[in-house]
Formats: sequence, C-alpha cells, structure tokens
Amino acid sequence: MNRNPRDTAGDPPWRKGLDRAEDLARQLNGALAAAGHTVAVAESLTAGRLGAVLAEAPGASRTFRGGVIAYATEVKAMVLGVDQRLLTEEGAVHGEVAGQMAEGVRRLMDASYGVATTGVAGPDTQDGRRIGTLFVAVCGPQGTVVEAPHTGSGRGRKAIQERAVVTALELLRDHLRPPRQDGR
Repeated sequence: MNRNPRDTAGDPPWRKGLDRAEDLARQLNGALAAAGHTVAVAESLTAGRLGAVLAEAPGASRTFRGGVIAYATEVKAMVLGVDQRLLTEEGAVHGEVAGQMAEGVRRLMDASYGVATTGVAGPDTQDGRRIGTLFVAVCGPQGTVVEAPHTGSGRGRKAIQERAVVTALELLRDHLRPPRQDGR
C-alpha cells in the first residue's frame, strides 16, 4: 500500500503498527530470498494477519510457504503437534506453546523458519491470562526463541493484534541477522 506519511493524522493508533509491519515484511522477504530461505507462520491471536502481511510483500512467492491459523486450542495439538499435556496444564497462551507452534509449522511446511503468535486480545481473559498478554516465537536453524511483550489491556483488540504481528516480524528479523564477531 503506497501511503504518504503526512496523511496519517486521522489514522487510528493501530495503523502505525500496520505500516511498520508492511515495511518489515518487505525487508524480510528480501533478506530471506537473498539467503535462499523460506518462512511459514502459525497464528492464533493474529488470526491470519501475520501471514497476510508476509504474503502481500514483494517477493513473497519465493519466500512465504504458508501458514496455519490454529485459533482453536485442539488445532494447535492436532495440526501443529503442540503437546496436549502442556495445553491442558498451561493453556494455549504460554511461551512454550508459541515455541512448539513455530517448530510445528516449520516442520509441517518444510520452511527454513517458523513464526508463531498466541495471546489474548480480548474482550475476555483466557486461560487465566490478562488481555494484552502475547507470546511470539521464531524457530530456525539456530533454534527457537520466544518473546513475551505485554501491551496492556487498554489498547484495544486490533492494536494488540497488530503489536503481535510487528513483534513477530521483528523477532524474525533479529533471528536472521548473523551474530557479530565481537559476540554482541
């Protein structure tokens, strides 16, 4: 989407997050293509938004393998291979669940990287977790990394979902960067 950055005065707050996500997706598709890598997504909280942003970026046909929208808890176990005991004991909104979702979609789609989102956007709490609780994960050749940013419950459903998309893309970007020689 081509937008003039000066035309954002009346935009809702989540629009900035979407613009950021679109920019990140363009960068990521370029980096993935240059390295000969692919990505797949497993989404719960974001309900397809992450995959849509990646698919709409130029170069997606070379890098984006597809995704699974595992909105229902049982789909996380049946399709992505998330441990049923973990889901029963901790619920679907948990860091280890996000990690297993990323690993499962990477394996299922035969992708270089798997990215997953799970969390609570509202209007109610889930599995004892507050609205705004997020977990995003990336699984790749170097292993699995999980982050748990908290957005707070006052931001609104759409803003929480957009934050999850941006955070997932940023985590993938950081996972793609080669480690520096000085160890930082």
